[in-house]
Amino acid sequence: MPYVAGIDFGTLSVRASIFHDQKGRLGSATADYPLDRRPSDPDHATQRHQNHLTALEAAVKGALAKSGIDGHDVAALAMDTTGSTVIPLGEGLQPLGDYYVWCDHRAKQEALAITATAKTTGQAALDWCGGFYSSEWGWAKLLHWLRHNPDKRSQMVTAMEHCDLIAAVLCGITDPNQVPRSICAMGHKWMWNEALGGMPPEDFFTQVDPVLKGTRAKITGRYGTSKDIAGYLSPEWATRLGLKPGIPIPIGALDAHWDAIGAGLREGDVVNVVGTSTCVMAISKTPTLIPGVSGVVMGSIHPDFAGIEAGLSACGDLFDAIARRSGQPLAALSEAIQNHKAGQTGLLRLCWDNGDRTVIGNPLLGGITLGWNLMHTAADELFAAIEGTAYHTKTILDRMAEYGTPIERVIHAGGIPQRNNKLNQVYANVLNKPVLVPTTDPTSVGSAVFAFLAAGAFPTVEAAQDALCPQYRIVEPDPREAARYSELYAKFRTFYFALGDPSSAPVAMGKLLANWH
Repeated sequence: MPYVAGIDFGTLSVRASIFHDQKGRLGSATADYPLDRRPSDPDHATQRHQNHLTALEAAVKGALAKSGIDGHDVAALAMDTTGSTVIPLGEGLQPLGDYYVWCDHRAKQEALAITATAKTTGQAALDWCGGFYSSEWGWAKLLHWLRHNPDKRSQMVTAMEHCDLIAAVLCGITDPNQVPRSICAMGHKWMWNEALGGMPPEDFFTQVDPVLKGTRAKITGRYGTSKDIAGYLSPEWATRLGLKPGIPIPIGALDAHWDAIGAGLREGDVVNVVGTSTCVMAISKTPTLIPGVSGVVMGSIHPDFAGIEAGLSACGDLFDAIARRSGQPLAALSEAIQNHKAGQTGLLRLCWDNGDRTVIGNPLLGGITLGWNLMHTAADELFAAIEGTAYHTKTILDRMAEYGTPIERVIHAGGIPQRNNKLNQVYANVLNKPVLVPTTDPTSVGSAVFAFLAAGAFPTVEAAQDALCPQYRIVEPDPREAARYSELYAKFRTFYFALGDPSSAPVAMGKLLANWH
């Protein structure tokens, strides 16, 4: 059968799409779910399990209706989700509370404790996630939950990533020893490394905090790549989704990673998924340690390559925050900057509003804007933020290239590049490279690639990409703008490391500020 379902759980909604192996996407639908943010705690971000299941059901049924096919003709389905989105679970894999969504940053102190203990005990796993542990990742969030829910600790039988839990639910798996564990999620977010024997040892975790005693042994299951099968659609969920029972579901992955596959990622490419945050991804035949880059994991993005992930903790949500504070629509601010030129605002934006994910890796940093005068507008700040995220991205690409990652093409995926060509142009100018923008949205195409592999419709990831991935339009750098950005970027790097790295040498900041314009 030539039909599959590709499902993508994003931060605020789930998209389901029905694909044909030659015709591509036939129809798609989305369903929203709320994100619990709290003004009293900007680091808090949680969601309800039931809201995700209800939205999934609505999205799949909507996609089937729009595609015009019988759900019983769908041969497989695959899912990616946000991550690290963590759920502590009790008996029967029932959630013991709300999801800690990827953008929940409450676990800063827990992340710092994990990093400090890993360094003092010489844990090699820390090197493979850039030399630091993040508040956005699994162990930090689970430790935060354990510290703040003492009454529920004894009920916890395991904790899972969102992509693995959803697969287990759809397959009717309730035994924690049989759950699928995505090497993509566990390798990048949970310090799992096959070459090092899996997780760090038990005594490491108890040194971080005695409350973690016994928790490592609870993170059991079947570890695999996206070429491996998580299970088969249960009769209950087949009825709820309008599909045929028993169809295969491959082990899932992080949404940005499959977005990279859906955008056509090959060796030599960097895919920058620009959304609420950004994920900067590449693949390599040989895994190589890259200091400050938040994960190098065999089999993560592409099952046959080492996946390399970095990124920014704030991007689209930073743009939204600027608009919200100004009381103006983001679309209006975006329109107001269409004729802005490189550095014309005189503002320098260090986009650490959610901390630094890469390459400093400090979750305690906050956003900084330098150069204000009384005539600056919210539109000027938005433009400086776009420039700042581009400078930061170039810092990441420079670090990856320094350690041998080939960068021949830069591809922009995610929702923002589809809607904001000014951002694409600024990035092309700052990187001084052409930026390839898919002509159609690649979201859920990566899920379709792995669903087709599970159904046996294509022999390789590359063959499926050739049939399914969109074409590109190319945004070329403007030579004059690129030359100006080259000057400004050298100064940005000085500010970035001087203000962000506590171990940096003293820098004469006054001279830099005076010559920023």
